[in-house]
Amino acid sequence: MKLENTYKGKKVLITGHTGFKGSWLTIWLKLLGADVYGVSDGIPTSPSHFKESNLSADIKEKYFDIRDLKKLKEFISEVEPDFIFHLAAQALVKESYLKPIDSITINAIGTANVLDVVKDLNHELILILITSDKAYENLEWKWGYRESDRLAGKDPYSASKSMAEIVINSYFDSFLCHKKNIKTAIARAGNVIGGGDWAKDRIVPDCVKAWSKNQNVEIRSPHATRPWQHVLEPLSGYLQLGFELSEGAKINGQAYNFGPNSNQDFSVSQLIDEMTKYWDQVKWTDTSANVSINKEAGLLKLNCDKALFDLNWFAALNFEETVKLTTEWYRLFYNQKEDPIIKNTRDQIIQYTKMAKEKKIKWAI
Repeated sequence: MKLENTYKGKKVLITGHTGFKGSWLTIWLKLLGADVYGVSDGIPTSPSHFKESNLSADIKEKYFDIRDLKKLKEFISEVEPDFIFHLAAQALVKESYLKPIDSITINAIGTANVLDVVKDLNHELILILITSDKAYENLEWKWGYRESDRLAGKDPYSASKSMAEIVINSYFDSFLCHKKNIKTAIARAGNVIGGGDWAKDRIVPDCVKAWSKNQNVEIRSPHATRPWQHVLEPLSGYLQLGFELSEGAKINGQAYNFGPNSNQDFSVSQLIDEMTKYWDQVKWTDTSANVSINKEAGLLKLNCDKALFDLNWFAALNFEETVKLTTEWYRLFYNQKEDPIIKNTRDQIIQYTKMAKEKKIKWAI
């Protein structure tokens, strides 16, 4: 398999490795035979997918704020990684309203720090920078945003992600495009669900935490529509970008959207209805009548034609499969007896890879 050939025996550094995406990526890379290193400022949630999977025992990690340029430079110089996946970020829209400066500095300055260290490296390195679909100026279009569309942000989180992209482009044009030993790409994705996410004010974690205690969950935007995708979908795109750059594909410095098929737009209430097929005790209340000063997008979707054309990448799961994998993961977690949590995650990665292979998606063949 292409991914195993790419990452086996390689040193891979993940910033934000303790987060939702970071923990899934860590487990996947370990399955591929990579030597994984991590940088994080702590364990972001309780429960924690990273902690429940006991990943600290299987990787080399350091804990510090990504905004600390000195510590970051020391660690990257010490590791000399073959790949860096930069995921470290403040990832919650609501939190960005409460702490806008933190969101902006973590997401924009943190990204600048990674790039500033990388520009001075002399060994061969592939850098994958993960931003967000929120980096686009959201005009509530019914069609998906392309990689060439305007970047902007109406809220602090979206602004921080568009700022990060400006930083990335400026460093690439000023420094990285001239360095033959450094290859880089940008990945944009959003509306990711999957087992092990316990972030605040996110629909799936809110539901399963309440339902596991037979409690009611309040839903503030039941009619908001999102292109839901499982966490393994964008991660497969990130891993494929690393593969393509290692194989010499002419995509250096380019950005790619990773999202579900265009027909996978479903409302929050439809998502909850689908989850109820796999959960016995379900109660929820529509609280959308409560007024909030915080703006939240009603619709934001991506056009992923570029990823299909350049990478032969497309989503392996439909909406029903996405929800089934997600809800079953949580059901097993809250009813766990003997099997460790990491086994559940590994099994789903193997299952997902098999499904992608059956659909002849390039990275899985």
